[in-house]
Amino acid sequence: MAKVAKLEFVCTDCGMNYPRWQGQCRCGAWNTLVEMKIPANQSKNPSKSRTSSGGYAGGTGGGSKKIDEVETTEAEKQLTGIGELDRVLCGGVTTGSVNIISGDPGAGKTTLLSDLVARMSKLMPSLYCTAEESLSQFKNRVQRLKLDYNADELYLLSETSVEAIIEELHEKKIKFAVIDSIQAVVTENANGSPGSPSQVKSAAQALTQYCKQNNVTMFLIAHVNKNNEIAGPQTLVHIVDALLHIDTNDGQIRTLRANKNRFGDIDTVGIFKMCEKGMLSVDNPSEIFLSGSSTESPGSAITCIRKGNRNLLLEIQCLTTETEAEFPQRVCVGLNMNRIKMLTGILRKHTKTKIYHDTFFNIIGGLKIDESETCIDLALVTALLSSLNEFVIPRTTCIMGELSLNGDVRPIDSGVPRVKEASQHGFTEIFIPFRNYHKSMEGLGARIVPVKTIHELIELIK
Repeated sequence: MAKVAKLEFVCTDCGMNYPRWQGQCRCGAWNTLVEMKIPANQSKNPSKSRTSSGGYAGGTGGGSKKIDEVETTEAEKQLTGIGELDRVLCGGVTTGSVNIISGDPGAGKTTLLSDLVARMSKLMPSLYCTAEESLSQFKNRVQRLKLDYNADELYLLSETSVEAIIEELHEKKIKFAVIDSIQAVVTENANGSPGSPSQVKSAAQALTQYCKQNNVTMFLIAHVNKNNEIAGPQTLVHIVDALLHIDTNDGQIRTLRANKNRFGDIDTVGIFKMCEKGMLSVDNPSEIFLSGSSTESPGSAITCIRKGNRNLLLEIQCLTTETEAEFPQRVCVGLNMNRIKMLTGILRKHTKTKIYHDTFFNIIGGLKIDESETCIDLALVTALLSSLNEFVIPRTTCIMGELSLNGDVRPIDSGVPRVKEASQHGFTEIFIPFRNYHKSMEGLGARIVPVKTIHELIELIK
């Protein structure tokens, strides 16, 4: 009698297996278990079914070796010509690496990699495999963005079979490839529909093994779930060498961050601007986060935040108007509302400031500020007081510091690099927490003003 295939239920978020369906997975997700069939002839004895594949890298087995017997090779980096991408990858893309880039729909994943594969075609045979759109759609995008490419070395492929993709890579001797997307391709070595945990894992493993064995550089586009995390099993993150994620802000600004990088650090953040010409690399992001207005008006303050290991200058604007309703409004764009409420409470308690106005906060440039970025507290308070009391903060003044509940100004991290960034952009007066003061700041050409309390700040800015 023929054996019947066994049924298992696999979580699409974490890849956990269960013998029967249940509503919630151990990872906390609800209704994420999908039915999968396990072949009946699959051996249950690991010792009999084990194969020597050399891990995800696909190297040959051969048993263990002494450390001195292992040959070492230096990772070779290739500059892509996209400044912010090279910055995030710490000097360019590593030859033979497999990288994932993820983000929300419309974040710019396909746009950025279309530009990248066009640039790389001028250096080596390159292939863009699209499993989600037609070849004519991809060519229309290339023409619309006016990308410069080598027509003899740029290949397009519309395919969902991993085996067919690998065969094409081998036949055309491709050295750089983009797969769009890993959730849309399937392999014969796994069961399930495209995007299922087993298919995503097996497809990524097969592509990674080929790239490592043939020194092919590859980028995989990955979808995200409702939590803005990569859809599919977490094993996918461990298979690849680098994991890049594009964050979409309210405006045209895109931030690229490496959540994993085997060939560099993960502290660097890349800034891009989405426009008609594609994803443009912003080499000096402080310029786009400052309004550039030469007119000084109340309610504006400039501060310096830290994204990864980069210091960015940005302008915070506040507008206060007399309320026409029973209760005043509190509106903020790009800021955390709980932080705004806390700072207004500090002002009422320690400075006896009465705020019976509709209050509106905005970040120039459309950037979103994380709740953990507390160095903007003094700038927020200053912008609010400036709008309430109708006095102007000079545009050559930069204000940074965290405000505690008792009205004290607390120190911030990386005080010296932030002050250097502000002085390099021509700011002549910089307010900082008293405990961040360092003698090296005096030689930067700006007047450094240490502040201890909120009362001292108010006296100085007036």
